[in-house]
Amino acid sequence: MNNKFLAVVLAAGLAGCAAAPEGQTADPRDPLEGFNRGVYKFNDTVDRAVLKPVAQGYVNVVPSPVRSCVRNMFNNVGDVWSAINSFLQNRAPDGLNSGFRVLLNTTMGVFGCFDLATQNGLPRNKADFGQTLGVWGVGPGPYLVLPLLGPSTVRDAGGTVVDFVGDPVAVGNIENVPVRNTLYGLRAVNTRANLLEVGDLLDQVALDPYTFTRDAYLQRRASLIRGVKSDGNELPDYSLPDYGDDDQSEAPAPAAGQSQQ
Repeated sequence: MNNKFLAVVLAAGLAGCAAAPEGQTADPRDPLEGFNRGVYKFNDTVDRAVLKPVAQGYVNVVPSPVRSCVRNMFNNVGDVWSAINSFLQNRAPDGLNSGFRVLLNTTMGVFGCFDLATQNGLPRNKADFGQTLGVWGVGPGPYLVLPLLGPSTVRDAGGTVVDFVGDPVAVGNIENVPVRNTLYGLRAVNTRANLLEVGDLLDQVALDPYTFTRDAYLQRRASLIRGVKSDGNELPDYSLPDYGDDDQSEAPAPAAGQSQQ
């Protein structure tokens, strides 16, 4: 966790000397574009060299029902933090919904292996601390691409640190180092495996994948926060790509290591 926090701080500090590539109009939301593009390229190189091949092997070797079980179990654990953030955002109905999801999937769904909650009409409402800060009125700040973690903003980067530290059931809380590291690796491979098709589609349709990813991310986050602010009982608008939800693959998404909520 400390290494990830230092990476965030280092990224924010070094970005001050960056500028947009020559000949391009600077986006006011992205004053750190030169630095961000460098990190984006680094993330893409790591993804193509390591993460994507491993994810492809995972899909080819591991049966679909087993991959579905793994995905559902990670989502079930994530629902705990979503419930806490929903309450922090004054969205009690969504918080209760997430709590019931965890209870049902953990018990009847065999520790989350089966997503019985969704099958019974309890939708997943993802919420993180970056979103919570936005609901509380904290501005996003400049767009920021984090090493390995991908798209973010200064606000969401701070929220990511709280996500790592505050989540009571986070993988980082496991004291057994081999088990903890194995789960980190499995989660990364699981996430990348669920983005294989949309990642390939991004390469095919986007003239500038960096710009596409940035615009989609910023619009997505703004949409989520507007949805909460407009009505505390209203579900967020999920019409834009949700790179943090492993269950969704209907729209182009960036390669793993280039996406974050």
